[in-house]
Amino acid sequence: MSLNQEALIAQIDVVVEQAQQLIARAKYDDSSDQPTMIVSQVVSRMFATIERLAPPNSRYRANAKAFDAYFLNSPGRALRPLTGILQALRSDLESGYLQSVIELLHADLFADFLEMATYLLQQGYKDPAAVVVGTVLEEQLRKLCQKSGICLEQANGAPKKAEGLNSELAAAQTYSKLDQKNVTAWLDLRNKAAHGKYTDYSSEQVELMLQGVQDFTSRHPA
Repeated sequence: MSLNQEALIAQIDVVVEQAQQLIARAKYDDSSDQPTMIVSQVVSRMFATIERLAPPNSRYRANAKAFDAYFLNSPGRALRPLTGILQALRSDLESGYLQSVIELLHADLFADFLEMATYLLQQGYKDPAAVVVGTVLEEQLRKLCQKSGICLEQANGAPKKAEGLNSELAAAQTYSKLDQKNVTAWLDLRNKAAHGKYTDYSSEQVELMLQGVQDFTSRHPA
């Protein structure tokens, strides 16, 4: 199980535990004998967790939406059905059936950084923009290695360099040799930016790098 799966499952476990504690203490099915504010808070967290972690247009979301409308005036009655939905979602995440959810989270995170790089470029800061884009690229390579079962460390425990990961990913046919060449060029530009060789590349080259990495990450989700 990846760290990302563990993090998502942990979020579900916390809110399910809160719901189960309320259910265990309640004398009635609608938990009407429990503090109204606490019941509402837990139910709201359960709906939010499903909305945040379940894939768009999934049965998880559809069922939760139906319960939201049905139990609008009695949120305590939603505790048990929402617990069932979250437990099913947890099971599918743990089994790897919802890998696309993790990939979407990565995509959203990377998009934020690439948007930052776009802003930096527009303001004339090509050098930090190149570093930001390169950082996204290197993290994408690591995620692709984890997805492809490629070890991120050398035999002595030291982390592998990005170009080495690039070579292994291409050898594993995770992406094409053309992609490998492009990644090599982007990593080279990133290294120049990181080591102060600012005259070795132009703003136009950083912009092309940004566009290329945006395309690369969208074609090879991790």
